[in-house]
Amino acid sequence: MFLRFAAVVLALTVVTATPAEATPGLVPAADREVVFTVDGTTTYGTLHVPAHRAGQRLRAALLLPGSGPTDRDGNQPPASRPNTLAQLADALGSDRVATLRFDKYGTGRTGLGAYRDHPEELDYPAFVHQARAAYESLRDQPETDPHALLVVGHSEGAMTGLLLGGTVRPRPAGLALLQPQAIRLLDLVALQLHAQIAEATRQGQLTPEQRRAVDAAVDAAVTALREHRPVDATDLPPAIAQLFEAFQGASARFVDSDDAIYPPDTVAALRPGTRVLLTCGTNDAQVPCTTTNALTAALRRAHAGGPGRVPLPGVDHLMHDADHPDTLAPAVLDSLHRFAER
Repeated sequence: MFLRFAAVVLALTVVTATPAEATPGLVPAADREVVFTVDGTTTYGTLHVPAHRAGQRLRAALLLPGSGPTDRDGNQPPASRPNTLAQLADALGSDRVATLRFDKYGTGRTGLGAYRDHPEELDYPAFVHQARAAYESLRDQPETDPHALLVVGHSEGAMTGLLLGGTVRPRPAGLALLQPQAIRLLDLVALQLHAQIAEATRQGQLTPEQRRAVDAAVDAAVTALREHRPVDATDLPPAIAQLFEAFQGASARFVDSDDAIYPPDTVAALRPGTRVLLTCGTNDAQVPCTTTNALTAALRRAHAGGPGRVPLPGVDHLMHDADHPDTLAPAVLDSLHRFAER
């Protein structure tokens, strides 16, 4: 296993209280800035602590974002602001679960940190180290119960959560894998591209012969990347050629190390009986439900606890549905509530 965990965590907190009506013996809900250092990078996050009795230890969840430059709230400003993680924190807070979310490498106050001068060296294990350090910081907060920790990951964050679930101490009581990356990265990219190519053919933008040529070129490009050979872009449309060019450029190390992980193989390290929620949206074009079949089977073989896989009708990758385009769909909230119940 190429992952190494040598994160050193230095916890520092700054309080920014959320106003609440004072009640004798009740500590009001509050957000607190949490700062920790991992592999030479200072990482910034937000700890949300629900209202609780003084001295009470709370269940707590680490929230992990999806791929790309996604910040602690689940946004990629300025283009994309779905507030995915902020909304997850609100939902879990209503179930009296404290949450920690943080600006991962390349986002928010954290930025590139120690990788500022050599971003091409930033690989997937670095993000796993950072998530592990965040888990340890959450574990050590005075309000959290270290034996009732959860990991809630969205998309790529779900795969990171799986890796944490089998390695951190104490082991998490539960994992929520929301629209997870459940197959190898380049297989998922190829699946998405083949779907887009099929749609372009349906719309008359490509002939059947052109479709076959592009499909074959995509598969050849994936093979070339895995064999560390240059990609032949001759039969690739410009947009797809640019994507594979990026995969061979500054992102090469990250793509190679992420693609090395086959998520179902990570499940064996989970503690038997670990509660696992795996959601898949029927309108999720990025991570179709079929991609989670092998992971679902692996969870069964590892004797993971329920609720297991929960299909979400009409829900897309950002966990919205047609009636809730800017907030978490009711089906998502219901599955989270059931997962958060003891």
